[in-house]
Amino acid sequence: MKNILVPVGSSKNAVSHLQYAIDFAENFSAKVFLVQVYNVFTKAGTMIKVEPIIERESLAFLNDLVSKVDTKSVDVIVKTLKGDLIDTLELACKAADVDLVLIEPRTNSIKDEVYLGKTSGRIVKQMDVPALIVPEGYKFSAPSTILMAIKSAIIKKDNVLHPLNDIKDKFRAVIDLLLVKTPYHKDGDFNVDADLSSIIRNTTETENATTFQGVLEHFQSHNPDMLCVVRRKRGFFAKKWEKNTILKKDFHSSIPVLVLSGLK
Repeated sequence: MKNILVPVGSSKNAVSHLQYAIDFAENFSAKVFLVQVYNVFTKAGTMIKVEPIIERESLAFLNDLVSKVDTKSVDVIVKTLKGDLIDTLELACKAADVDLVLIEPRTNSIKDEVYLGKTSGRIVKQMDVPALIVPEGYKFSAPSTILMAIKSAIIKKDNVLHPLNDIKDKFRAVIDLLLVKTPYHKDGDFNVDADLSSIIRNTTETENATTFQGVLEHFQSHNPDMLCVVRRKRGFFAKKWEKNTILKKDFHSSIPVLVLSGLK
């Protein structure tokens, strides 16, 4: 894991989030790309060119943010990018060969009932890059136990487990697997792939309406430091991610959540 992308908005948690990203990246000797995406909507007859102003203010915001954290030995690269949020971030990920996107639950929203705001929800739902959702105000600590919750262990994508493997190896963490049998269960879904089996300590099987409910049932007994889920059409947040905003009553996590880019 060499390149980490950190998109930021205007939330009060931005400093804490960047410090976590730097502390996390330091363990991998990774670069941090701190970016803010902006768009310009002009009206006919507008005399003032607002784009240079927005870009200048955005860059000043990012530089001020960096000045408020301890960058340690981490190389922090600041970028302001113009364009559609998802398209622009995906281009940035390709250009910088990004391994992981670190996001905060709410980049702009100040509503207490919201877990993932509209911007964060779009990033997690629509981007095909592994993401780590870091709770607000969460201070970095090396995870020692990871709970991976999935409803199908079938793996067809190459390298999809790389982020999980990297975290496991770097922090010597143990991974417990929670296989959740849902109404969409198919024969063979619980046949654990050899690559996945090789990194798992214990496996638990459960039957629930959703993967999320399976996590709720078994979270206390596992007491993990990090949760790992999978992004897919009928995956962990399928229904909840039909809308980009996710309310705390639907899902809330007090620990970091690693979202893999789909096993199939």
